[in-house]
Amino acid sequence: MKIYIINGANLNLLGKREPDIYGTDMLDSINNAITEEAAELGLDCEFFQLNHEGDIIEKLHEACENADGVVLNAGAYTHYSYAIRDAIKAIRKPVIEVHLSNVHAREDFRQISVIASVCRGTIAGFGKTSYVLALHALKDIL
Repeated sequence: MKIYIINGANLNLLGKREPDIYGTDMLDSINNAITEEAAELGLDCEFFQLNHEGDIIEKLHEACENADGVVLNAGAYTHYSYAIRDAIKAIRKPVIEVHLSNVHAREDFRQISVIASVCRGTIAGFGKTSYVLALHALKDIL
């Protein structure tokens, strides 16, 4: 099974950007942990980090034809991108929303997700383990 791992805006700065909130793991380290777990689960992951909203939408559209499911950390787009929300709904593939930090314990605007209602589920607050848990969730529902 093919799983797209899509990371949104500013996630290329992990390890440098606010390590007290997002941790010290760089995106490559997170991707390596995902790859290891995916191999044990029999999943094939393809990784994308996209800073532009339209690029994320295009990748979701591509997932419609080329992936069985998606793990999505949309970053700040989570809180206001109705275009990404509509793309998730349109592709009719299971999408698991993930966040490194516990967004519900942060600023008020981060506690709102406009994509949650069209995602299969949300996992937040466990650092890179959020992604690993999302893989297990997808494996269970696919």
